[in-house]
Amino acid sequence: MAKRKFKLSVRIPQYQPPRNAWRQTLHTVISSTANSSGITYHPSDHLELKVKLYMDGTALSFHDVDNRLKDIMDALQGRAGGSKKIRRWFPIIPNDKQIYRVTIEKALPPKQSKGLGHLVITRFRDI
Repeated sequence: MAKRKFKLSVRIPQYQPPRNAWRQTLHTVISSTANSSGITYHPSDHLELKVKLYMDGTALSFHDVDNRLKDIMDALQGRAGGSKKIRRWFPIIPNDKQIYRVTIEKALPPKQSKGLGHLVITRFRDI
């Protein structure tokens, strides 16, 4: 039996309010990449996220990374605000309690990035 793929690398758009619309955009981009790569995550998987957000000028000093991370994790779970019992979309990751490590940073976008940040999901391996 072939080894299951875990690593998912996705270029993500810059944050644009309103936040639930950005979550929907994230979900669309991430789920499309996961589907085309044949990657699925099970409830028993332990995962790690690496996020690099590109932001322009004042947005860089204005946005808190914890708020943007919450948006990303909610998008991964298929949530866009409201009740936690209601999932608007099919979850990419069944539950964010599966995420054991997160690295997140924000930076000015380099020219070649076209403003798109990075999200990498991998299997968590405790050192």
